[in-house]
Amino acid sequence: MQTYGNYINGEWLTSGPTFENINPANTDEIVGLFVKATAADVDAAADAAAAAFPKWAAMAAPARANILFKAADILESRFDQIAAEMTREEGKTFPEAKGECRRTINILKYFAGEGSRMGGHLVPSERDRVHMFAIRKPIGVVGLVTPWNFPSAIPCWKLAPALICGNTVVIKPASAAPLSAWRIIEALHEAGIPKGVVNFVAGSGGTLGKALVEAKPLKAISFTGSESIGKWIHTEASKRMLRIQLEMGGKNPTIVLKDADFNAAVENVANAAFFSTGQKCTATSRAIVEDEIYDKFVAALVERTKKLKVGNGMEAGIDIGPAVDEAALNAILEYIEIGKKEHGAPVVGGNRLTGGAFDKGYYVEPTIFADVKEDARIAKEEIFGPVLTVHRASNFEDALRMANSTQYGLSASVQTSNVSRVFDFVYGAEAGLLTVNLPSAGVEYQLPFGGTKDSSFGPKEQGPAAFDFYSDYKTIYLKY
Repeated sequence: MQTYGNYINGEWLTSGPTFENINPANTDEIVGLFVKATAADVDAAADAAAAAFPKWAAMAAPARANILFKAADILESRFDQIAAEMTREEGKTFPEAKGECRRTINILKYFAGEGSRMGGHLVPSERDRVHMFAIRKPIGVVGLVTPWNFPSAIPCWKLAPALICGNTVVIKPASAAPLSAWRIIEALHEAGIPKGVVNFVAGSGGTLGKALVEAKPLKAISFTGSESIGKWIHTEASKRMLRIQLEMGGKNPTIVLKDADFNAAVENVANAAFFSTGQKCTATSRAIVEDEIYDKFVAALVERTKKLKVGNGMEAGIDIGPAVDEAALNAILEYIEIGKKEHGAPVVGGNRLTGGAFDKGYYVEPTIFADVKEDARIAKEEIFGPVLTVHRASNFEDALRMANSTQYGLSASVQTSNVSRVFDFVYGAEAGLLTVNLPSAGVEYQLPFGGTKDSSFGPKEQGPAAFDFYSDYKTIYLKY
């Protein structure tokens, strides 16, 4: 069994206590052992990043880009292996893992390409013979804390813009699925990234997160995860006046109107609610359906859900894999029980799957509660699993009101053929990511990503907007 070390100052550190990376589809399988980093390791990583920063920041951005391009090629050469490892450590299906690996490679290439066109501002002065302009500059050592649900794409969409801007990095991935992020660091190492520019520490989120926020060289921290941890980071990082970027929870609605393409709407809701086991921050957790088609829609959605095949994501034909670990499974089952007590039995699902191979994994049935009251806990709190509540709306205005009646504002979707309702939704929905006649989950890397309300804080991620967090401006006035 391979032991995967922490990566500090260009060296793999493989000694010390380890923790197991377990396959959630078959808990008898240990994917690998990871060396458990300490607070002292975080300090060493931050110091290494600080020492490497001046030289890396001074390197021409196209030269930094060459390393990212090489890393993308290395990942490409190991594509199937890395995708299979992702399925084994996180549980998502092999096709979904391959899609995420492709996205990771494309993110590296996208931001590498930005290295050759990273611009600033050039504007005319009101004064004679004064040339004035502003150029981007890196901000220094950046801490990255990433989740397990997209164990490759999210680390990459933080790493790539941070590096191309000239920052140095300490990254702490989720301990439930650290190997996918480790592979990106391995590729950067083999691509020739200088010592100290990238540092990787694995282990306890509480211990390492606290150490990272307190590390003296740190200038900024980017976090994706739960709302409670995000708010803690905001409080602690603000004491040091660190630059902060937070992506947190969601309670994402899909509005289905009577004029929607019915079959497509059913498919989009099922996809967004249950694929990836509902473990996406942008997953649909509330379907708000216009009254005229409500009963027909619920019946069709139940039938579609019954056809979804749950199992080991490495097997062909599987639609939904397991929950990522026992804690996640128990949280999902607890919310299902809450739903049963406050609402009644679900119209489909509602149980842990047992028997045969199911006994060795963290499997739960995709679950739908229909005619749920707006103030029910399962309609208000993030479950982060394959549990959907369905709500009846009298018309579009009522549906939009319900969609917005949440503390969160990450993603929202509408299913309609009415172009006026589309624009009413676009301008009226209180969410940072909107989709029309598509699932609420599923984003690309070329546009800004992030939410509103309690879902997000700070500049957006991805696309050109990523530079707003990972760089600052230096403004120059020149008399000639």
